[in-house]
Amino acid sequence: MCFGTRVTSTSKEVKKFYNVSKLMGKTPIEGELTYNHANGWAHPLLWIIPQESSSHITPSMWGIIPQDHNGADFKNYYKNAARYGAGLNARSEKLFDHFIYRFSAMSKRCIIPVNGFYEPHTAPKKFKIPFYFERKDKSIISLAGIYTTTKDGYNTFTILTKAATPLFKKIHNTKNRRPVILNDENVQIWLNNDLNQDDIQNMITDDLDDVAIKAYPISKDLYNPKIDSNRADIIEEVHYKELEIEY
Repeated sequence: MCFGTRVTSTSKEVKKFYNVSKLMGKTPIEGELTYNHANGWAHPLLWIIPQESSSHITPSMWGIIPQDHNGADFKNYYKNAARYGAGLNARSEKLFDHFIYRFSAMSKRCIIPVNGFYEPHTAPKKFKIPFYFERKDKSIISLAGIYTTTKDGYNTFTILTKAATPLFKKIHNTKNRRPVILNDENVQIWLNNDLNQDDIQNMITDDLDDVAIKAYPISKDLYNPKIDSNRADIIEEVHYKELEIEY
């Protein structure tokens, strides 16, 4: 599952990449919303491109909250929802029938622009090794997601996941999942109001091919709560003798 991302492109760079402008909602922000390690469990604000205003980026909190809840009470909600993954990821297989997701599937899809993301590999003797994933051309990754607007006006989102493709099955080998990464030609189509259920499912199935993605192991500091992992060198490659796969 995708619980950590890297977002180093500034809002200006994101706006240029997608040819959009900035739309500020109710949620106050500080700085550029850039992170070397955006830890989902801290529920950071990230830029999303929402279907309802697809020519804009707007700040949104990572961890989807039902639309009939108050976003101002997010701390209590996330505390109670932690055992269910705190809304950080949504299984695309449940997109049209889950009690939260189905309200967003047709009209509140979004794109989450990131520069990379992190997944764990389980080596022999349950030795956990973090891997960093990025596009080989280092361009922005368009993660597919859905969002809600709570009754008091807060935007919250989740990243869609699917069954692992071969690269992810080899590396993310315990959960066997991967985030849905939109193909470049489907980025704007994903936000089209005229899509039907089959159209949406086809884009999830036919997302970015493994051949476009590079992955390699990095420091275990990523998962150490006592060490600051939100730093530039966190994506430097580290070699582990315990690692028995080629990447």
